[in-house]
Amino acid sequence: MGGAPHPLRPLSSNPRPRVRFAPSPTGYLHIGGARTALFNWLFARRTGGVFILRIEDTDAERSTQASLQAILDSMHWLGLEWDEGPEVGGPHGPYTQTERKAIYRQYAEKLISSGAAYRCVCTKEQLDQQRKAAEAAKRPFRYPGTCRERKDIPVDVPHVVRFRMPATGETGFDDLVKGRIKVRNEELQDEIILRFDNLPLYNFGAVVDDVSMEITLVARGDDHVINTPRQVLMYQALGYPVPQFAHLPMILGADKTRLSKRHGAVSVLQYRDEGYEPQALLNYLARLGWSSGDQEIFTIAELIEKFDWSGCGHTAGVFNPTKLLWVNAEHMKRLTPAELAARVGARFAARGWNAGSQQRLERIAVVFRERAQTLQELEGAAKFLFERPAALDAAGVTKFLTPAIAPVLEELIAAIATAEPFSEAGLKPVFEAMLAKHNLKMVALAQACRLSITGGTVSPPIYDVMEILGREESLARLRHGAGTARGTA
Repeated sequence: MGGAPHPLRPLSSNPRPRVRFAPSPTGYLHIGGARTALFNWLFARRTGGVFILRIEDTDAERSTQASLQAILDSMHWLGLEWDEGPEVGGPHGPYTQTERKAIYRQYAEKLISSGAAYRCVCTKEQLDQQRKAAEAAKRPFRYPGTCRERKDIPVDVPHVVRFRMPATGETGFDDLVKGRIKVRNEELQDEIILRFDNLPLYNFGAVVDDVSMEITLVARGDDHVINTPRQVLMYQALGYPVPQFAHLPMILGADKTRLSKRHGAVSVLQYRDEGYEPQALLNYLARLGWSSGDQEIFTIAELIEKFDWSGCGHTAGVFNPTKLLWVNAEHMKRLTPAELAARVGARFAARGWNAGSQQRLERIAVVFRERAQTLQELEGAAKFLFERPAALDAAGVTKFLTPAIAPVLEELIAAIATAEPFSEAGLKPVFEAMLAKHNLKMVALAQACRLSITGGTVSPPIYDVMEILGREESLARLRHGAGTARGTA
């Protein structure tokens, strides 16, 4: 991640597209950030370009190593591996802003030398007084240009560096998603680009990083549109080509407000912990602001093949947790038995559950997949296989484990004790014979058995459950159920 500061980078004719994702390590990687990373990654992979991860950690008070690690772990889990950046290095490092102070100073001095920027020694107290005066006069505060024409401020005097915004004309750019965007220069003010400690403000830091890392396209959320004209002027002042821009509409909650935890949007790692498939989350995020015909379910290979900025929508996407669950269930269905077994097996092992043979683990995975939308749901549904229910569902007991069913259960227990094979082929005839003899419907007997074995009234088919659980354990639980029905358990 380190590397010696390099001299000002010359203009490059590098033909490969170069894109970047630049999170701040002030918290977890959220849904909006993950989608931005995904779209940049897809573009790089489709075009044979380079995907760069860099860390904007100039907010010293809020940036933490734990947050940085959470971002890296999230990217790894999603499979959005980067070509340059932390952990992998590269020729354009360092890739963390706090390690690039000397580089920012070099570029700032270039702007000062050309007259595009200047040193400013206005104090916070002076600026606060001017800001209060503007508020009293009910006008927006603008830096009055106190130091704009000064040439007498030595480099060794504590100062900030301000960018000299043009006073007339307009600045615009052609956005790949939003079309032509422009702003009148008179609406801009001479903003600080470098603090006294050589750490950049956002706009300047992003421009210097993009220039020195040879970024050719900047794709990010449309909350940054307000920053882009300022950055365009800085690229031009530095004498570098302005990259292309693609500003992605925001993601909103169902109530059309900014997405937050209350809408069900959480850390990417929480989706991992809750048993979502990373490809399903990427699939959902891709469709949350991009489309390719009416197709809903995509493999990663299909997303790479079909992604293009022209498919991005112009309006905000609405996050729908229910739709995400559906997409995840569809991806779970596409896993092979071995793939699904590997995923659920890891979760079982973490809880100290021994699923036995690979064949049995795959059988559990496939049988329980039909009633689960996430790995966490599958794990919860299969819990009774590894832990006997602490208690049977009270309402179910009242309805299905009645005294009248007790002798039927006891007769069934005796019959299945020797049934061969102990699977649907051997169990189904026994159940059918019992139903005919006692003039019962399958639901009555099956639910009595299901309650006895699982503790609840919902499970996969009873024959599958009993086969997976095994003869001895099934019989032991059925005996307990029969005792409950007689009131002797």
